[in-house]
Amino acid sequence: MNQTKSESSRLMWVYTLISLVIMLFLLAVKPEWFWVALPFFGTYLVKAFGVI
Repeated sequence: MNQTKSESSRLMWVYTLISLVIMLFLLAVKPEWFWVALPFFGTYLVKAFGVI
């Protein structure tokens, strides 16, 4: 059980980093599309911290 939660948390951190990279890429290339990746980053960040 504990290992599953650890693996799930690790996966959420990976998703958070991927969405951060995409968000920063959009901010650099197409700033008007930055907000499209923002909800994904926020959601995965909160899930990685274990709040939800």
